[in-house]
Amino acid sequence: MDGAVDRVRAVAGVWRRRAGRWYGEGVLQLLLLLASFALTGYAGLRLLSDARWPLVVVWFAGAALLHDLVLVPLYSVADRAVARLTAGGARDRAWTGFVRVPAALSGLLLLVWWPLISTAPGSPAAVHYTQTTGLPAEVFLARWLLISAGLFALAALWLLVRTLRTAQPRLRETAARLRRRATKQRSTPGS
Repeated sequence: MDGAVDRVRAVAGVWRRRAGRWYGEGVLQLLLLLASFALTGYAGLRLLSDARWPLVVVWFAGAALLHDLVLVPLYSVADRAVARLTAGGARDRAWTGFVRVPAALSGLLLLVWWPLISTAPGSPAAVHYTQTTGLPAEVFLARWLLISAGLFALAALWLLVRTLRTAQPRLRETAARLRRRATKQRSTPGS
């Protein structure tokens, strides 16, 4: 039994080394990538098997153009504005990430759920969505706002914890310095 396990491990090691030279990454990453391609291909075939496949192709092309020509410049301008606002020093520049991450996640959620967030209550699209899914369509704007507020609050909390953690050694050092100074001052007048 142990011999078979050793042989399997040896073959797997040889295959891992060959795949590492050929592919450049680990076997697990390759398997996950192939599985994601298979899932994407399946979803694409299901999406394009409908009679309205030209609309899907136009939607993808339009989404790519909208992203590249409109959204990327907006991302860049917003990112530069945040970087300028937090550009005091090296420590302040680190704070930029605490704005970038929740803003990017909130923007991604807005982009993905825009059709439902932008529907007005009672509109034909909202009525159709409610009839089709049985779920209310009017709650998406409030939920997106709550999730965005939660993301920014979580980032602020994380920044606070990180700031306190980095400030703690400096506070200890300052307290020790003050104690030494107080000890010196007490011993000096009596001399």
